[in-house]
Amino acid sequence: MKIQNNNKSDVKGKITASRGIIYELNFENTLPPNGSILQITNDQHSRLMVLGYISETKAVALSIGGNTALSLGSFCELYKDKLEIPVGKSTLGRVFNALGETLDDSAAIKNQQTTPVEFNMDVKFGQAYSGEIIETGIKAIDFFAPFVKGRKIGIIGGAGVGKTVLVTELMHNVSQTGAGVSFFVGIGERIREAHELYENLKGANLLKESVMYLGQMNESAASRSMVGPTAAAAARWWRDNQKEDVLFFVDNIYRFLQARNELSIMLGEQPSEGGYQPTLFTDLVRFEDSLDSNENGSITSVQSIYIPADDISDPAVVEVYQQLDSVIVLSREVMERGIFPAIDLLATQSSLLSAEVVGERHFVLATQVQAILSKYNELRNIISIIGEGELSLNDRTDYQKAKRLVTYFSQHLFVAEPLTGNPGEYVSREDMLSGVEEILAGS
Repeated sequence: MKIQNNNKSDVKGKITASRGIIYELNFENTLPPNGSILQITNDQHSRLMVLGYISETKAVALSIGGNTALSLGSFCELYKDKLEIPVGKSTLGRVFNALGETLDDSAAIKNQQTTPVEFNMDVKFGQAYSGEIIETGIKAIDFFAPFVKGRKIGIIGGAGVGKTVLVTELMHNVSQTGAGVSFFVGIGERIREAHELYENLKGANLLKESVMYLGQMNESAASRSMVGPTAAAAARWWRDNQKEDVLFFVDNIYRFLQARNELSIMLGEQPSEGGYQPTLFTDLVRFEDSLDSNENGSITSVQSIYIPADDISDPAVVEVYQQLDSVIVLSREVMERGIFPAIDLLATQSSLLSAEVVGERHFVLATQVQAILSKYNELRNIISIIGEGELSLNDRTDYQKAKRLVTYFSQHLFVAEPLTGNPGEYVSREDMLSGVEEILAGS
C-alpha cells in the first residue's frame, strides 16, 4: 500500500484496537505519512498523530488531545501532513500547549506564520558557541557553573529543594540582560508554578520577550512528551529566521522522559533493566540535539532535573547528566542548614570552568575555593568529635575562610521576595570575584 503524498481525501481509516491513548487504525487505500495528524469524524474532532506502521494496511497513532473515550470503529481522515505551530512576533507574551494552541485569555493570533514540528528529526550539528559568558547575577552559579552562550546547563535535585524557584530566578535575571528571546517549557510540573511565573514575568515587564509552552502534570502523557519538541521547533525558527539568540528554560526534563516511558508501556515495549523505555537514550539525545546552535544564532538551554527518591544513580538522571555542560546540584542537606539557594558547591560541576572560557583570574580563584571547601568538609567531621579549638592554626584559618565562603555564596532571590520579605540581590560577576578575593585574602 502506498503512503499519501498529495491527495488527502484518499486517506480514510478506522480504529480497530486501543491501549490507553494509543490506537491501532486500519486504512483501505492509502497510509498517512509518519508524523501526520489525523482527525476523527466525531463532534469533538479528536486528533491523532501517526507514530508508525504495523503492516501495509495498519498504523499506530497517539491521541494528542489525551482523549481516551474514542470508540472502536470510529472513522478518521487526514488533517495535516505535519503538526504546524504559530511563530513570529505575535507569539511573544503568549502561552501555548503542545499543539501550538493558545492557553491564555488574550485575543487570537492573526496573520500568523507557522513552522512544522519534526518529532523524529535528523539533527544537523551546528556550531557550538564556547566563549561568550551570560551573567546570571547569582553568585554561586556565576562562580562554579558559568553560563556560556549556546551550551546546556542542568539544575538537579530531589523534590522540594528549590529547582523551580532557581529556574524562575534565572529566567527573571537573564531575561533583563536583553540576551534574546526567552522560552519557558513546563513539562509535568504544577499548574500553580507556571501561573506564578507568568505573573512574575508580566509584573517585571519581561513577558513581551518571552514565549511559554505548557504540558503540565494534569495533562496526558502525549502532551507532556510533545511539548518540549514543539517548543524546540519554535526556538529553532527564531534562531534561523530572525537570527536571534534564544534562552530555553525547561522545567522539568525528567518529566519528559517519564512521559515517554508511559507511552512506551502503552505501546507494549519491553522495558530496560532500570525500568525505563528501551529508547531512553534516543529520546533524550534527539531532544537535546535539537537545541543546537549554528551560524544564525545560539540556543542556550537551562533544564531542571528531578531526582526520584534523591537517587542520583537513577538511569534517567545519569543519561541527562551526560548531556549537559554544567550541572548545578541542589542539596537537601544544604537546604536543612538554612542556606539558599541550596547549592552543593562541591558537587556542582562544569566543563566550562576553564581558563580559556572564564579567564585566568576566575579559574585560579575557583581552584583555590574548591580546595578550601573540600578541606572544610573534612574538618567538619573532625570538629564534631574534638572541637574547633584542637585544630592547628592553619586549619582553623582555612575553616573560617570556608565558612565565610559558604555564607557569601548564599543569596536572597527576587522571586522569593513575597515569601521572605527580603529584597532580591543581583551581584555582577566582577563584584562576585572581588568578594571571593577578599575572603581568601582574609580581609
